Amino acid sequence: MSQTDLAAAAQHVLGIDDLREGQRVAMEATMSGRDVLAVMPTGYGKSALYQVPAALLPGVTVVVSPLLALQRDQVAALRAAPAAPRADALNSTTRAKRAEAIWQAAEHDEHHILFLAPEQFANDEVMARLAGLDVAQFVVDEAHCISAWGHDFRPDYLQVGAAVERLGHPRVVALTATASPPVRDEIVERLHLRDPLVVVQGFDRPNLHLAVHRYVEDDDRRDGVVERVAGLAGPGLLYVATRKDTQWYAAELAERGVVALGYHGGMRAPERREVHERFTAGSVDVVVATSAFGMGIDKADIRFVLHAAAPDAPDTYYQEIGRAGRDGEPAEAVLCYRPEDLGLHRFHTGGSVDEDALRTVFAAVRRSEGGIRLTDLRRAVELPARRVTGIVNLLEQADAVRVRRSRVTARDVRPADAVRRAVEAAETRQRVERSRIEMMRGYAETTGCRRQFLLGYLGEELPEPCGNCDTCESGSAYEQLQRRGRDPFPVGAHVEHAEWGPGVVMSTEEDRLTVLFETEGYRTLALEAVQAEDLLSLTPA
Repeated sequence: MSQTDLAAAAQHVLGIDDLREGQRVAMEATMSGRDVLAVMPTGYGKSALYQVPAALLPGVTVVVSPLLALQRDQVAALRAAPAAPRADALNSTTRAKRAEAIWQAAEHDEHHILFLAPEQFANDEVMARLAGLDVAQFVVDEAHCISAWGHDFRPDYLQVGAAVERLGHPRVVALTATASPPVRDEIVERLHLRDPLVVVQGFDRPNLHLAVHRYVEDDDRRDGVVERVAGLAGPGLLYVATRKDTQWYAAELAERGVVALGYHGGMRAPERREVHERFTAGSVDVVVATSAFGMGIDKADIRFVLHAAAPDAPDTYYQEIGRAGRDGEPAEAVLCYRPEDLGLHRFHTGGSVDEDALRTVFAAVRRSEGGIRLTDLRRAVELPARRVTGIVNLLEQADAVRVRRSRVTARDVRPADAVRRAVEAAETRQRVERSRIEMMRGYAETTGCRRQFLLGYLGEELPEPCGNCDTCESGSAYEQLQRRGRDPFPVGAHVEHAEWGPGVVMSTEEDRLTVLFETEGYRTLALEAVQAEDLLSLTPA
């Protein structure tokens, strides 16, 4: 399909006057039948990548969407576009009569967009109905959720790759706003993407001013957060670490005349919906929220995102600050940081693997002839569903089981070897998670350009300091740049470590460099030690 035809379709279906280059390239690939992984910043227009082809390709576009509120918003937006295909959501709240009407419409409409939650792909009845449809494209929204390397890993997403295969592998479109290089690789692997076009649009949001304020005492940090938020022009988001803090900060801000509401995942659905709607409508100045708030939020004029504590990884941080300034106007991204914040994150990555549970699950799979359905496996071992899914994921990573079409089959592996390899896979994941926490520390404590550090983590090089962060304004970023000279290991270089094996250089500073290793995660190395002990060697890409 020509660029002119795509542009005309985008204007007719969604009212988009000009397609961005990344949108056009991705749509062209989809229309030609190719799989696509699109990594595009918040506000870039990722939804159009499947909505325009959905109006042109006969059949059903299946969209995996993780949150019911997000599904509702997406359906409402499509219904507000008169030329868009019919859109419906099927989830746990859909009544049986309504669900049957949706299935019937999907079977007979020439064009139809059907939103499903990821957990529904473990339902054999749902899969049977999907298999009877003419699926034109299979869309995975928030695709980073399928990656154990990602900041928002969700075990339910592990069923999605098998669903793609069961449906005969229609063209797949995977969408995310945040995916560092290892996350992209795992998305491609777990969704079984075939020779995908990987479109990575610039992560840089130059209109966001980046700053970090460091505190020693928690009381001082709390006072500082309240004063800073009260002094910033809204609307804004204040991210906090606990549910209790959402209410404490909201009350403190209210005393200073700020219209603030708390939000966390433990609130009842109507309460969460009310906060979301009031904030979107502009009657609330600040939402004080845990990380549960924000996915799919459609508000372009957020003027600041302030974190009262450091999140667990730069991926999380980038995703959350990306909700500010989507209108292109200046916005603030502020982190109020205590080094102790990261100790709690490290604690949550600890803990040993339950080897007895691994043996129990693997034994149950081995006893089954021709494989066992996940739902039957959960009943057989009498363990919680999410725990079984996590164990199966580890066994699959260890190449001890194979998961296809919601059935788990044992490979020819001794039980002791299966458990050992699964434990090794879990330990590797823990090392990676801890390394991401240390990268968050690196962002908070760097004296170099914060934007260069953040973009380097995401796999994008910024040649010069940005000029729009606190270290650039203080001059320390430029002083460091002058002292660096020529990097012996430039960003993007493939290297080999004497102990940790192959890796890729993600960022460099005056006296250190950060390398992403396949099994160790992110490691920050002192340049002097690297050169003195000959720890790294450059290798061909």
